[in-house]
Amino acid sequence: MNGISRYVGFLQKIQSFLKAKRKKQKPAMDYPPADVVPRAKHELSRKHISRHALNVLYRLHENGFEAYLVGGGVRDTLLELKPKDFDVATNASPEQVYQLFRNCRLIGRRFRLAHVFFGKDIIEVATFRANSQLMDDDDVQQTHTGLIMRDNSYGTLVEDAWRRDFTVNALYYSIDDFSIVDHVNGMPDLKHKILRMIGEPLTRYREDPVRMLRAVRLASKLGFTIEEETKKPLYHQSDLLKQVPPARLFEEVVKLFLSGHARITFEQLVHYQLFGALFPATVTYLSNPQVHKLILLALRNTDKRVSEEKPVTPAFLLAIFLWPAYLDEKARLQAQEMIPAQAHHEALATVLKKQSACIAIPRRFADVIRTIWELQIPLQAPKRRQIFHLITHQRFRAAYDFLELRAQAGETSVQSMAQWWNDFQVADDPLRNQMIAQLTAPKKTTRRRRPSKPKTTSVTEASTSSLNPDESS
Repeated sequence: MNGISRYVGFLQKIQSFLKAKRKKQKPAMDYPPADVVPRAKHELSRKHISRHALNVLYRLHENGFEAYLVGGGVRDTLLELKPKDFDVATNASPEQVYQLFRNCRLIGRRFRLAHVFFGKDIIEVATFRANSQLMDDDDVQQTHTGLIMRDNSYGTLVEDAWRRDFTVNALYYSIDDFSIVDHVNGMPDLKHKILRMIGEPLTRYREDPVRMLRAVRLASKLGFTIEEETKKPLYHQSDLLKQVPPARLFEEVVKLFLSGHARITFEQLVHYQLFGALFPATVTYLSNPQVHKLILLALRNTDKRVSEEKPVTPAFLLAIFLWPAYLDEKARLQAQEMIPAQAHHEALATVLKKQSACIAIPRRFADVIRTIWELQIPLQAPKRRQIFHLITHQRFRAAYDFLELRAQAGETSVQSMAQWWNDFQVADDPLRNQMIAQLTAPKKTTRRRRPSKPKTTSVTEASTSSLNPDESS
């Protein structure tokens, strides 16, 4: 057995050697020289960088590795914006990063990343990635449409720059000499506010269709113009998004609509015919002025809350987007003589299930959507004994805001009650009691009595009853 094991091990070494040799024989791509912008000629300073990111950069550098700040942290700082996060690129492998930081966790299947934790602050560290066109076939897996499923191969700084998505995202700030390394002419595009895809746009979109959403999101956030060749495929390639896992699309939807630029992002998604790929049940109602206004009002309010650093949840916007489809489905079921309560639950389940096939809605958000919709009924026609229970409900504020937006969008049937609830919230106790007393009491519905079963009576009782005209009638 020992002899067989040694033989198998020998064959594996031979295979590994031949594989490595094939990789070395791959022709190198002729990259243009990089433009290195010295510290004196750019505005990015260490004082703009998170101390945790600096900690990671310096430790990598001190241990002999290349270390660069890259992506949105560089881009936004140069644009005098506040970066949301800071990412680091290095030639250290994820395992080497893990050995340097005790507060590190390795994540990712398609490509291994290192997350270094500093409390709630997370610094993402990625190893330089190779050009997929130069990888061995065993390292790259693509579908027939060009979607990259796996490309786990490390490379150099220049290869990493040329495989990134947009030129303005491929600027590298060196912790060694504080220069900015630009391999893809990203600095001129940043200056002229142009969003340009690196490489052939259609090919890059097919490799990862989420890049189409990212193009719209960044252009909306930064006020950039999408370069013409980068823009062209957006109008006709929305079907590519069907290849993206619904859970990943949900994460992208959160970035699209909860980053403070929801309204312009929505308009751009509709313009480039991408919104229907995310919300097929909603896009058919956008021609309705009332629905369109409801959505725009909700997006505007969301942007306002983000700017005021108030909490926001994707559940509220999802409830707005899916509301017209829910109403139609509920009306359809009621037309089939289904009772209202059952029609409500069936319509809710149907609409959420269909939407989750495109965007996976986590259960915690689906429950909030369900509650907001359910509370619309008692808010529109509250019973006197329900009012104080409603106003103390955990989701009252979200449900009330939903009702208020419906009224502002022109839904006349809810406008009076939206105003009533608005006044009730700011009223003192005596006025509240007066407002409750003035509510029209609901009409009592007369229940039809079931016919009673005939009693077995004696001959004496029967004769007595027949003589009593009041009882016989």
